[in-house]
Amino acid sequence: MSLNSTPSSERAHIVFVGMRNAGKSSLMNRIIGQDLAIVSPEKGTTTDPVRKAMELLPLGPAVMIDTPGLDDDGELGKLRVGKARRELSRCDAAVVVIDGTEKVSKEVISIVESIRKRNIPFVIAINKADAIPEPEKVLSSVLEIFPGSSAVLVSAADGRGADRLKELIAGAVQRDDDRPIVRDLLSPGDAVMLVIPIDKAAPKGRLILPQQQTIRDILEGGGRCIAVREDEVSRTLSEPGMKPHLVITDSQVFGSVAKAVPEDIPLTSFSILMARYKGNLSSAVRGAAAISSLKGGERILISEGCTHHRQCGDIGSVRIPGWIRNFTGHDFCYEFSSGTGFPDDLSPYSLIIHCGGCMLTEKEMQHRYREAEEEGIPITNYGILIAFLHGILRRSLGPFPDILSYLQR
Repeated sequence: MSLNSTPSSERAHIVFVGMRNAGKSSLMNRIIGQDLAIVSPEKGTTTDPVRKAMELLPLGPAVMIDTPGLDDDGELGKLRVGKARRELSRCDAAVVVIDGTEKVSKEVISIVESIRKRNIPFVIAINKADAIPEPEKVLSSVLEIFPGSSAVLVSAADGRGADRLKELIAGAVQRDDDRPIVRDLLSPGDAVMLVIPIDKAAPKGRLILPQQQTIRDILEGGGRCIAVREDEVSRTLSEPGMKPHLVITDSQVFGSVAKAVPEDIPLTSFSILMARYKGNLSSAVRGAAAISSLKGGERILISEGCTHHRQCGDIGSVRIPGWIRNFTGHDFCYEFSSGTGFPDDLSPYSLIIHCGGCMLTEKEMQHRYREAEEEGIPITNYGILIAFLHGILRRSLGPFPDILSYLQR
């Protein structure tokens, strides 16, 4: 898949980390072949993560991310370090940039230990090789400090080692780009009905990303797609010979579609498929059931991975709170986040309701779920919660017997 046709959430995210003035920005500029990140001999020049999409062979589409120095100080410095660490927690691989003209510091050793603890693949780039009197000796010393790691001598100034660094980065990334969304549930020729509302929240002239990805996955599996609006489901199913192998619906019309689709036709949603695709389906099912234990008045976080203008009747800020009130008979204190603005402190919340995360990487979604679970806070997603609130979660998990059997237990 080409760079332009690959969504950001499906690209490998490579983060450059290290101390201030190690040459992270200069080295990333050298790798991408552009003067994108601002460079300066002054410490703390990089104040926010800088991103650049590129094609990294043989890996494919990738996003390179420059970050502030992890030794930044002061109140603003702490905020910058926080941003850098957040990028690190959700990347596919890290490039630890070391100033080869200086002794390896305790802070760098701590960075590498933290990366290893999180099981993040990484490469050590020993920068400023052009100014090192005995570069091979420095390389041996670094490998002694970090046994078993991959390290390379590089120079952002003259470009030496840049091609080798690219090769090591591509080799470090561990991604399963052949994960199915739904095609593993189909046989060639199977028909799948997609229920896609066309309303004010839908982007004009196009489908949202989960719908596009699901259609592509069905076609790659040799299936056939039948796309209808929610008010066309009954009429379409009544046509002669029209019995799809599976119906996939947008979550916001889950209730009405469930009534229109006969029980002998499997039914699920785009949100459920995305939770499975991102590796969080079982956790999200557990999280949805937790709504029954809330007493009223608790704080609930509703989080979306993208940013958009919320409209009247918005699913996250209006419809889901309404459905929760109808189900529980209680009111709650709702807070909202979007994009990268996921809170660092989750302890105030009794439940987190997340969107499907189509605009976030698999690593980012797993990181958010892991943070919630470490705090002991149930987390679910829109579609799974909506199915639970409408009493159709068991049915919508029918295509996934392993998860369904867990729910029944």
